[in-house]
Amino acid sequence: MPSTFSTQEKIQLLPEPILPTRARLGEGPCWHRATQLLYWVDIYNHRVHQFDPATGQTCFFDVGDVVGCIAPAGAHRLIMAQRHSLSFLDTRDGSITPILTVEAEANQPQNRFNDGKCDSSGRFWFGSMHPDRPIASLYRYDPDGSLHQMETGLTISNGLGWSPDNQTFYLTDTPKRTIYAYDFESETGSIQNRRVLIDLNEASLFPDGLTIDQSGCIWSAIWDGWCLVQFDPTGKEIRRIPMPVQCPTSCTFGGVDLTTLYITSASVGQSQAEIERSFHSGDLFCLPTDTVGLPAYSFGYETTDSVPSVSLC
Repeated sequence: MPSTFSTQEKIQLLPEPILPTRARLGEGPCWHRATQLLYWVDIYNHRVHQFDPATGQTCFFDVGDVVGCIAPAGAHRLIMAQRHSLSFLDTRDGSITPILTVEAEANQPQNRFNDGKCDSSGRFWFGSMHPDRPIASLYRYDPDGSLHQMETGLTISNGLGWSPDNQTFYLTDTPKRTIYAYDFESETGSIQNRRVLIDLNEASLFPDGLTIDQSGCIWSAIWDGWCLVQFDPTGKEIRRIPMPVQCPTSCTFGGVDLTTLYITSASVGQSQAEIERSFHSGDLFCLPTDTVGLPAYSFGYETTDSVPSVSLC
């Protein structure tokens, strides 16, 4: 059954701004379950943000270049896809350890890496984007150090995720207003049989980042659309959740029980008039729900519920 709120009161709740970060392009929220911290990126300001909802304490790491996405890689480490390369970020001291440069992307100067996540086997999936040409790709970086090109011919490789049964992989191409579904083979990490699951061309909506809940529903942030949309596993729209900002960018479930929806947003490219209409653009939002999300997996590791001591930057 599709995920639903249990009361009419909860249905009427709207996302609330919780951090006035004023990001240019906030993206890729990731709940680090081992530390109970939320991480996300501000792509064009070269920042990885860290937030502790229990205390309200927040900070950021300046990583020196655009950063498209992050994923946990242990208790005190994140894996990052930057402009054309992968790196590790140590969240104790902010040090960065390069991993590799993807030459196929470095040879396309206008390309940069965009959204990404780890699958349940600890493989890091990340995609690239081009401003207006379908020359972007999707990649998979495995814990054994091998790199695999998984898809080509995309314009913006965006919101991705896996179904709760690990049988289906989802991938968004924002300019095409499409969310694709693929058959996913967990043991080998292969994808095949691409098909259109959600086509938003008729609705004139641009799907951006997404997250999946335990019932298999897809929650997609709608760029330039002032809303999030929840779809059931067949791609049928369940409802739209209004946002007080023009460009929500992505979302993830977090909190101890994975029922709080955290939402990033952007202010890049907005005129003064648009900023006045969308005052909280670039801020971080949250929405309490009674829907349980799926955990964020860590590079090379299974998700753990242990909570080691951590220090914020």
